[in-house]
Parts: sequence; C-alpha cells; structure tokens
Amino acid sequence: MKKAYLFPGQGSQFTGMGKELYDQNPSARSLFEEANDILGFRITDIMFGGSEDELKQTKVTQPAIFLHSVILASTMGDGFQPNMVAGHSLGEFSSLVANKSLSFQDGLRLVQARALAMQKACEMQPSTMAAILNLDDAIVEAICHEVSLSGKLVVPANYNCPGQLVISGSIEGINEACERLKAAGAKRALVLPVGGAFHSPLMEPARAELANAIESTSFAAPICPVYQNINALPTSDPTEIRKNLIAQLTGPVRWTQTLQHMINDGATNFIEVGPGKVLQGLVKKINKDLEAISA
Repeated sequence: MKKAYLFPGQGSQFTGMGKELYDQNPSARSLFEEANDILGFRITDIMFGGSEDELKQTKVTQPAIFLHSVILASTMGDGFQPNMVAGHSLGEFSSLVANKSLSFQDGLRLVQARALAMQKACEMQPSTMAAILNLDDAIVEAICHEVSLSGKLVVPANYNCPGQLVISGSIEGINEACERLKAAGAKRALVLPVGGAFHSPLMEPARAELANAIESTSFAAPICPVYQNINALPTSDPTEIRKNLIAQLTGPVRWTQTLQHMINDGATNFIEVGPGKVLQGLVKKINKDLEAISA
C-alpha cells in the first residue's frame, strides 16, 4: 500500500482556513507568526477573518494556501509518511516543503515572489482562463491551436481529469475558443473569475522573474519523489526539480497524467493536505475505487 500526498492550488481558499491549527497547536502558531514576519503583513488576519475578495488577491491566495498546507503537514509528525507527493500548480511548492526538498522559509519566499510576479504579469495584458467540460483533450488541443494560429493566443493550461480541461490565453482567444468548443460539443465552456492567463506563454515575464529567485534558492534531495506538473513524472533530483518548477509557470499542469502515473506506480491511498477537497474529487473521477481523503 503506497501513500500519495496531494497539495491543492489556487481556488481552494476559504475564510477561516488554518484558524483551528493556529488556535490548537503551538508549533503551528509559531510557524504562522514567522510567516507574518517574512511576508511583512499579517496574512493570518486575512486567512482567519478576511473577506472573500481579500482572500482572492493572488498575492494573498498563494501564500495562504501554501501556509495552510505545509503547516498542516508539519503537525502530522509520524503520521506524514509519503511514498510520493504532488501539488497542483502552486501546490507543487507546498509538496516540495513537505518532502524536505525546500525549507519552510525558502518555500514561502518563493511563493510570495511567484504570486507578486504573476500579479504583475496579469496587469501587463488582459487575459483569462476557461473550463471546458466533457470534450476530448485532443479536440480542445486542436481548437486552441487553430485559434492561436489566427493570432489570438489560447493554450491548454490544466489537464484536471478526463473531461475537464482548463484553457488559458488572451481575452479574444478565450472567447473565440469557447464558441468553437461549444460548437464542437463541449457540455460547458465557462470563463473563470481569475486575474490572468496562468500556465500560458503570457506568464513569460513572471517566469523570467521567478527563475532568478529559484536559481538562487537551495534545494535538497527530497524524502520521496515529487511528480511535477510540467511532465507528470517523478523525480528526486534537485537540479531537475528546480528546472521543472521554472517551466511550470508557462507550461500546462498535467494533473490527469500525474495521477495516472502515481496509480501506475502503486499509489492506493491519496491524502489531500490543505484547504478544500478539490483534488480528492479529481482522484475519484479517474478511479472511484481509490481511497481519497483529507489529512
């Protein structure tokens, strides 16, 4: 029986996240307070009592989800014994702290740098994302390619599970792709309330900025393999981890393929560490017989 620990990404946040940990666990409280100092503002105030809109700002959302995930993992003690880990987009940073490839402090600084760089890239060019439901991946890929050839950028961004693919690109590209995808038989083509085209070439300014921060951060060999978004494959090599982490910002999140590889490599128990239950739902969509629970 192999345990796979999964770490959620943006969109799983909620007001009150992490408050129970803070109130009941002194070591968790100490880490939250250290995070407030590193970030330069009291993120705990927003996590525990902020409005939905405050929590939705990328510069808050990303560190908030990261903190909830890694601090929860740190309080599990001997109960945290992963054979493999993976994180969805932002969650990849959480997974790397949990499997000891990155220190808590370095992980938080990188997540803050990533959030600010992404926010800046979003402001440079109006862009968005859309969820495409019940259409074959190959059809979505082909239509995105056709629309991009016409000069309106749109690319597959998140392969979440079979029949659920998120696309990313310019406003014009997303609008045209959604019309074409609906005509091709998509059950829904839903524009998402996000600030920009994550996991697309439009994040190139953020990727270049984050690359400098990642290159100057120390990575260690992890306690177990991490299955990375960019290629869905496991690695324990710090050099490869670093390279894949940089590529992740402008490349797609291959989550469907990640889960399939984990299952093929013997994962039978999936434990989601952090806010929400999104990733458990995606595991069940791939194989309803697998165990998928919250930490």
